[in-house]
Amino acid sequence: MPTPSASELKKALVSEGFEIYRTLGEHVLIAERVRDNLIMDSGVAAVVGDALRVEFRVRAQGNDFPGESEAQLFERARRLASAGIERGYNEVETSIVPIRDPGDRSRTLDTWYEVVFHKDVSDTAELFDELRHAITLEKTATRG
Repeated sequence: MPTPSASELKKALVSEGFEIYRTLGEHVLIAERVRDNLIMDSGVAAVVGDALRVEFRVRAQGNDFPGESEAQLFERARRLASAGIERGYNEVETSIVPIRDPGDRSRTLDTWYEVVFHKDVSDTAELFDELRHAITLEKTATRG
């Protein structure tokens, strides 16, 4: 069965009740209203290509853990993914993301240490189930 286009997948996701944050190429980012002021964020995406895939991103924010090394910060982020790993997700990427001051792009406000996990799925029904699960995962490490 051929995989749908990003546009077709976006329509199917909306019909299933998902809110779309944005589409970036083959990635349809799912909106999560995680902040008190209801600003949307997204750490979960449905991905089209050779196969359907669910992807989620976890992070540790450097300012929250002063004095910790990059390795320690990445490990904090990875610990958040344990429930996903148990479901068959695999780590595929790490990145260090500087968060710039919108008023002064030369100033860095924070640095995020992100780890991306993904899982291929067989059809849209499995995709929807995995997206619903991925949305429930904690995605930002905290001191707690």
